[in-house]
Amino acid sequence: MSTTSYAGNRERIVGIAAELFARNGYHGTGVAELSKAAGLGRGALYHYIGSKETLLYEISKTQVDRMNAHAETLLGSGLETEDLLRGMAKGLLRNIAEHRSEWAVFFREYTALTGENRDRVVAARERYEGYWRQALDRGVADGVLRPVPRLLVKGILGMLNYTYLWFEPDGEVGTDELADAFLDALLDGIRQG
Repeated sequence: MSTTSYAGNRERIVGIAAELFARNGYHGTGVAELSKAAGLGRGALYHYIGSKETLLYEISKTQVDRMNAHAETLLGSGLETEDLLRGMAKGLLRNIAEHRSEWAVFFREYTALTGENRDRVVAARERYEGYWRQALDRGVADGVLRPVPRLLVKGILGMLNYTYLWFEPDGEVGTDELADAFLDALLDGIRQG
């Protein structure tokens, strides 16, 4: 089997697992159900996944890693504070809209991870929160934002993250428009007068 077909099959299995975990929960989805949905026997399934927790880890960490890379790029780009925050918000909402099942699994199920898997996911999530704090701190240092409580980052991310529950990407409001509306409301409240 070529590396390409292995990677493609593994990616397909991870996608199927994300959908099943999002719909039925991590603990509510058995290996037999995964195997059936993937059209593979148990042995073949384990060849691709290693373990059910490995799937949960990959689903949980992949999108957070993507958002960390996105934030790092934006933070290093020299954007003005407002453009930086808007870019971070738009990137997150686009990712959530494109990977809704994966985010549902992340938000609801990452606590089922154990040991180093859990530690790495929590560290990646905290790193992402830190990038938002850096962006806000930069705005304060530049004199365009007033100082805000450190917990505001969790509030901002809560506002954006939980769109996975209700946002319809094909609805009348697009991801960028929604991100701008959220950022307008936020920035009007913390912009330096």
